Amino acid sequence: MSDAAPTHDPAAVPAATGLRYKRSRFTTRLPTAYRYTAAHMWLADGGEGTWRVGFTKFAVRMLGEVVENGFEVKPGAAIEVGQVIGWLEGFKASTDLYCPLDGEFVGGNPLLDKQAERVHGDPYGEGWLFRAKGVPQEDAMDAQAYAAVLDAAIDKIQGDRHEEYVEDGS
Repeated sequence: MSDAAPTHDPAAVPAATGLRYKRSRFTTRLPTAYRYTAAHMWLADGGEGTWRVGFTKFAVRMLGEVVENGFEVKPGAAIEVGQVIGWLEGFKASTDLYCPLDGEFVGGNPLLDKQAERVHGDPYGEGWLFRAKGVPQEDAMDAQAYAAVLDAAIDKIQGDRHEEYVEDGS
């Protein structure tokens, strides 16, 4: 065992340490040190009130390969839960970035300026979206609770697809 101080860098948390999740044809590992939102974002404690924020693997699967991103707030700006702070454009869809914490925007992930595809390729590591200082939204949950959110989301998608199939008579 090393005497080095533990790191809070999400890129340093191997996926193997996470909660294994599988439903239908979707599988992932949810890092257990992270907090999650019902909007499919994760928050990793960076220490001293700083958080790294990113999309979960489920969110990036729905979005598709990210081709471009941007922020509507500047570093140092006050931010609050639910505020639109930026956007992402993927091959399948585009989305606004809603802030999952109250506090101060620190900045976007500089790697994404040249390698936006990292959001899809490494969502829990190098593909983080932004850093902020503050307090996560009150309903941020652990990996086990987020797994229940995933269950409901996947069941809804499958139910919607079944209804389309029945309506089309296909």
